[in-house]
Amino acid sequence: MDIRKHSFEYHTFPDSAALPTADLRLLEEAREVTAQAYAPYSNFYVGAAILLANGIVVRGTNQENASFPAGICAERVALSTAASLYPGVPILTIAVSYHNPNGSNDAPISPCGICRQTLLEYEGRQQQAIRIIMGGQTGKVFVIPTIRHLLPLAFTAEDMQ
Repeated sequence: MDIRKHSFEYHTFPDSAALPTADLRLLEEAREVTAQAYAPYSNFYVGAAILLANGIVVRGTNQENASFPAGICAERVALSTAASLYPGVPILTIAVSYHNPNGSNDAPISPCGICRQTLLEYEGRQQQAIRIIMGGQTGKVFVIPTIRHLLPLAFTAEDMQ
């Protein structure tokens, strides 16, 4: 038997003011778009902003419905929009934020498992890392250089060959 360890490095910032300007702008877009989320069941409003290689920013929000928990996360809304409107344009970075009117808004949140898998698929398709910025409305911010770090031992298309 072998014992293996998986670890990765990422950047932490005490707050968004410490981010490089481009990252701050993208996180602010994600924070702002939370106001457009449709979350009448969870009351947890999530926004995502994607920076494309052509400089365009695409935004998305979580969208719930009466057959809760069926719905779609902000990250996948933004990814689908980017792929539909700008096919073939690589995604450089995605920022994710949230607004929780029933609790704290000052800690980073991470994409759910489905979103992690979807982001990983996009990373593989474009053969280029996608950086992820995670932060609440205030507080600490995490910047991770590749979505692969959030989904170790991932199931990918290569596993089906």
